[in-house]
Amino acid sequence: MTEHRDIGAGPPDEYVEAEIHRLLAEDPAVAEQGITVVRRERGLILYGEVESAHRRDEILRRVTERFPDVPISSDIGVIRAQAPSEVEQLP
Repeated sequence: MTEHRDIGAGPPDEYVEAEIHRLLAEDPAVAEQGITVVRRERGLILYGEVESAHRRDEILRRVTERFPDVPISSDIGVIRAQAPSEVEQLP
């Protein structure tokens, strides 16, 4: 898990959580609906999987840029999205 901020005394409210969901879904450069935002004691954790480390970094950059005072941790994994190596035979 990657820790990105450690500012603030208490957990962010549900409005910040909703704003992050909206940012991830509606920003044309991100358009990511597979990321879950979870509130914890001292901040937010982003969970999910994306297709590249660059995409994960861009998501984290946009969220921390938009919410600089919110402690953000990342548990976003990178999956390999490659073309199939064989032809699939259907019955």
